[in-house]
Amino acid sequence: MSGSVFAANEKIVIGSKMHGESYLLAEIMAQVLENSGYEIDRKFGFGGTLICYNALAEGEIDLYPEYTGTISEAIFTSDESVGENPNLKDYQAILDARNMKIFSPFGFNNSYAMAIKKTLAVERGLKTISDLKDHSDLKVNFSHEFINRDDGWPSMKVAYNLEFAPTGIQHGLAYKAIDEGEIDLTDAFTTDGDIERYGLIILQDNLDFFPKYFGASLTRNDFPEDAMKILNQLEGRLDDDKMRLLNSEVVINQKTFSEVANAFLKSEGLIDTNTTVESQDGVLSKLIENTITHVKITIIALSIGCIVALVLAFLIFRSVKLSRSVIYFTGLLQTIPSIALLALMIPIFGIGEIPAITALFLYSLLPILRSAVTALTTIDPVLVNVSRAIGMTKFQQLRNVLFPLALPNILAGIKTATIICIGTATLAAFIGAGGLGEPIVTGLALNDTNLILQGAIPAACLAIIVEILFEILEKRIIPEHMRAN
Repeated sequence: MSGSVFAANEKIVIGSKMHGESYLLAEIMAQVLENSGYEIDRKFGFGGTLICYNALAEGEIDLYPEYTGTISEAIFTSDESVGENPNLKDYQAILDARNMKIFSPFGFNNSYAMAIKKTLAVERGLKTISDLKDHSDLKVNFSHEFINRDDGWPSMKVAYNLEFAPTGIQHGLAYKAIDEGEIDLTDAFTTDGDIERYGLIILQDNLDFFPKYFGASLTRNDFPEDAMKILNQLEGRLDDDKMRLLNSEVVINQKTFSEVANAFLKSEGLIDTNTTVESQDGVLSKLIENTITHVKITIIALSIGCIVALVLAFLIFRSVKLSRSVIYFTGLLQTIPSIALLALMIPIFGIGEIPAITALFLYSLLPILRSAVTALTTIDPVLVNVSRAIGMTKFQQLRNVLFPLALPNILAGIKTATIICIGTATLAAFIGAGGLGEPIVTGLALNDTNLILQGAIPAACLAIIVEILFEILEKRIIPEHMRAN
């Protein structure tokens, strides 16, 4: 959304990151605005701080819950310092230059912490982070963001003189892994409900290393003043204990984010007591909706990929140098991590289906192009020479000889690209494109295996269906002797 003010009938788009607390805070903000008559579009579950922030900066979302420490450490550059013990005005002074506004601090501090099983901590005599120095044999996994953030592992290991070699793990999955004994130590948020759920304790940050992470609302300067006044009612309503309790309602008592947000707002007198939470769509209807979106994204991306890759293959296969160069370039695209490529698409295409389709199209190029070029260049030269000898033009050779002979390998490349697209399309949920990745992302945030399976099983079934359909297609259009070969 551009401009200095919102249109009178324009929706407010609220985003969140993919951890449970961010979902819950975003839902609280959404319901308090809806209670005042605003129409809200929820875009929850973005895959990381920078994806969420870039979506806000590009106008794809209008508001999301953020933390002061994250802003200073992960969003601000090294030249944008808020100094020691900053307050909200110090952050706003820098955010003004970015056309951003931070307001309505919720009242709690959700800092990073080191979490370990209580029984193991007692057994090893671990009370502070400094105590870890003498226990380098512990199995340590940290969230990917914590491993790479300046206020995370790179600085913490220096401050505490630690010698672990941690590997990355998704934040929600780390709790389950620690409960099952797969790992011993992970990073946590101090208000996480999972701390109580899995019987963990927080090691004391005895060097006071971690900065304060006060939760607040982050938006652009064009956000409606009236909506901001409504959200200001949330200021100071949540302390650390209350936030942890709300989180535990979701992860322990298995309540939905909507139910917990609604109960909290009613208890605070911020919405009408007779307000009810809209019933969630049934599992079947949501499954159908997600599957249709998933198939649509895949088909569009694959169709464009087939057209571009095949036309390109037919144009370049006669030149060895050119075909190698093009295949090498498409191979480089394949090496870019999926979530990174999706994030790079946001400044260009925004969020939603278009960047997802674009990324899937790029990933589909290599298998189709390589199989087509390989098939066309390995056809028996005798057949090519015969086609020339009887006077065929290059186009006639391509249509009547080369393409039919190359078709089995071309179909194999398309089938491979289809399977890749089906799997990779689940990551589109990280940028608000929906599909079968949506329940997976939510399930990861809640550590809910059932939700994860609601996305993973249908995606696997789609891949099986594709295999069957391609086998049927091959039997119908490819002669039996060519299939056997």
